[in-house]
Formats: sequence, C-alpha cells, structure tokens
Amino acid sequence: MLHSCTRPLAGQVCKNAVLSLSASAKNGYATEASFETKPYKLHKLDNGPSTSVSVTRDDALVLYRRMQTIRRMETNAGNLYKEKIIRGFCHLYSGQEACAVGMHGAMRPHDKVITAYRAHGWTYLLSDDILGVLAELTGRQSGCSRGKGGSMHMYCKNFYGGNGIVGAQIPLGAGLAFAQKYNGNDGVCISLYGDGASNQGQAFEAYNMAKLWNLPCIFVCENNGYGMGTSNTRSSASTAYYTRGDYVPGIQVDGMDVLAVREATRFAIEECKAGRGPLVMETLTYRYSGHSMSDPGTSYRTRDEIQEVRSTRDPITSFKDRMLTKELATQEELKKIDAEIKVQVDDLTKKAKADKEIGLEELAADIYSHTLEPVLRGTTPWNAMPHISVAGSR
Repeated sequence: MLHSCTRPLAGQVCKNAVLSLSASAKNGYATEASFETKPYKLHKLDNGPSTSVSVTRDDALVLYRRMQTIRRMETNAGNLYKEKIIRGFCHLYSGQEACAVGMHGAMRPHDKVITAYRAHGWTYLLSDDILGVLAELTGRQSGCSRGKGGSMHMYCKNFYGGNGIVGAQIPLGAGLAFAQKYNGNDGVCISLYGDGASNQGQAFEAYNMAKLWNLPCIFVCENNGYGMGTSNTRSSASTAYYTRGDYVPGIQVDGMDVLAVREATRFAIEECKAGRGPLVMETLTYRYSGHSMSDPGTSYRTRDEIQEVRSTRDPITSFKDRMLTKELATQEELKKIDAEIKVQVDDLTKKAKADKEIGLEELAADIYSHTLEPVLRGTTPWNAMPHISVAGSR
C-alpha cells in the first residue's frame, strides 16, 4: 500500500503547471519532483488540499504501473465481452483510472471502500490479483467471488463491492464508516457513486445520518459527465456535486490528475481522523466506453468529443508526460513497463479463459461467512442443499 507522499512545499509558491525538480538525483533519475495541480473548489471549508504536490520516483512508477494495468485489464475485458466469453453486464473503467489509483495511494491498510458496478479497477487495487478479476469476469473458479458474482459483484479484503443497485452503496458506505468509528481505529470508508446515481434519495438520507453522527465517510461522486444514455446536464438541476451534501463539506478535484486525487484524498482522510467527517468529494473525470458494454456510447455524445479527451486529458499519458518532463523516468523505461503489463495481463486473460467453472455442489457455498443454517432450501422445499464453506479454505 502506498503511503501519502503529497505534502505542501514550505515557502514556495508557483503559478506554473509544474514546480522545480528536487535537486537530488540517483542513477541519472530525479528521486522526487513537485507539481502544481489545478485549483480545488471548496464547499463549507476554510482550507483545502494543497495545490503543490510532490511524488517520489518510486511512487510515481507504482502509480503509473497501476493505472496502465487497469487500462490493459479493461481493454481485454472489452474484447472478452465481444467474444461472448463475458456474459451479462460489463462496465469498464477506462479513462477513470486516476480516480481509483489516486485514492488508493492515500489510503491506509485499515481504510475501506465500497463502490458501484464499475468495480474492476478497485478489485485489482485492493487484492493485487489480476487473475481474480479476469476469472471473475469470465465466471471461472479462480475469480475473486469464485465466478458467481461476475462484473458487478466483486469483493476482497476491505472492499465491499461492486454493487448493482444504483446508489445502494452510498448508505452502505455510511454504515461501514459507522463501524470504523464504533471500533475506534481511526479508519475511514470511501463510498463511491457516479453522477447518474447522485439524485437517488438514499444519497441524501446517508448524508444526513453521516453528518448527524460525524461519521468518517468520504462520499465520492465520480462525475464522468454521463449517466446511462444522457448527460449530467439533462439529469441534474445542479451539477456542482461537491456542494450537494448541503451541510456536508465538499471538494471538487480534477479526476484526471492522479496526484491531485491523491492529495485531496489525503486531506479528506485527515479531516475524518480529526472528527470533521463526513465529506463529499467530486472527481471530474471521463469514461471512454459506453455506460456498459451494451451501450455504444456515441448516441448522446460525439466520437470527436471522446477523441479530444483522449488526446488532451488522458490520465495515463498526462502523468507519463509529467514524469518524463521531470526526469522521474525515461521513455524506454516506461515502454518496458507497458510491455511487461501487456504480457502479464494477456497471459492471465488466457488463464481466465481456460479456467474451469465451479461445480454444482458450490451453489450453496459461502451463503454465510459463519454457518448459521447447515442445510439450505434448494430450488424446491424438498430439494435441500448442504451449506459448505469454500472461501475460508482458499
């Protein structure tokens, strides 16, 4: 798990896109570099995250590798869906990688996450198991949920899904934050949802309860501009999602800048630790694919718009350019990383395709984390099935 390396630089103010490079260097590389992010927009906050952020070479390479891995995973997932190997729903995260990777970079080991159905990237980040994601997508036994959940229902340690009901993860996230506060471990819960889910009534109910109890919850609206088949300007009377907690403080951050997201998340975690939670954080991002693989994504926006974002705001290429400019890495080194990721993900994709499905005896497995009913009703009252535990033995 990455620790947070973003800190204000004392006594420095710079209006340029990037700040000066750290003087120290190793083997021809800079060991650390500093950058200036776009200004954050604040709601009911006197102070916000620092716009001066720094990153070490080692952490920059980790951030880059993680974003590129998610991009390759999603590319392969899209191909598997087109081959009819992935069935049902499949929502890709391509274009939004800086959101998850940036937040993950500021998290501590005991922080928790819950999100909607665009969950492949988060599952990888919190499990470090690429095969577990790809095999789950193909419905195979090596999947993180033994192939029984598929694209929309993935889980691992400290990650509570992957939730298919629009907005349902928002109050669940408040509940997880309540558990963190109850246990007194200074942990937070990051509860993510899209702009399409932002108008759900349960979101405002969760804001209210979280604020009444000052829960350590960071409600994150990943604003990618579009819900299912429509733009946010057609679905929301107010698109300033960071202000929609009303009495809950809010931050708007450039969700295409992994360092800005990491700094904003670090700030939000510190606010929660100080008892000033909850917060609403809006990440301005963009999805390249349709809402799901069944949506071509071009009936309500133009191909030119998508291409313009790819060429000017892509989170991976933008971060790559910053690394190269500040000599945190070389072009050859990053090309080598790209090639390694392609080989690794492609090989694991083949393993996921060749993997086996679970047997029928597992249909009643792991219904409970602790067995409460040794025998469960099957498809009929007289067709009983024994409850078995498989996850605990893996």
